[in-house]
Amino acid sequence: MSEENVTVVREPLRVRERSSRTLDQRLVLRFPRLLAPYARLVGRLPPRSRLRHAAVWRSFRLATEAFNRRDLDAALIGYHRERELHPPREFVEAGFAESCYRGPAGFRKFVAEWSEVWAGELRVEPSEFIDLGDRLVALAMLPGRAQASGLPLSPKWASVFTLKDGEVISQHDYLDHDEALEAVGLREEPGGEKSAPSS
Repeated sequence: MSEENVTVVREPLRVRERSSRTLDQRLVLRFPRLLAPYARLVGRLPPRSRLRHAAVWRSFRLATEAFNRRDLDAALIGYHRERELHPPREFVEAGFAESCYRGPAGFRKFVAEWSEVWAGELRVEPSEFIDLGDRLVALAMLPGRAQASGLPLSPKWASVFTLKDGEVISQHDYLDHDEALEAVGLREEPGGEKSAPSS
């Protein structure tokens, strides 16, 4: 998709404090082959499609709620089996994280390592979700504090997801919302407005 043809759809996003697996999550976990055709169909729809918007927004909300309750099987729904997770550069530079984690086992390893340095409950509280077609951006806050000294942690968190056949194939995380927005060609304008990708 060329930069000048990118459609940007932005939507506020909040998650419930208490949640449990939904019927569709239980079905997909029991019959994982159900997901691929659905993901491909939704992935082909344009970002302004109401069906795509509802499906992608809901999937991300459910995955975040699953992560917050540490239901990692449900949190991984919609992720390609060969997905790569790239932690924030600050985590790698501090020696806290590897530069890349692959597949479900890599995701579990990263979550375990990340949880070790977090005091209290580790929660992701998203505030905005951005759909750019082949990429998605989630802006969030992390309440709490780090318990490991020397690790630069921010209350801000952002993730940039790249899609392949409607599933997440890579995820790049940031401790700065502006850095994540710049990574996808969006930039902050004076007064807090965000501009569309530059051509």
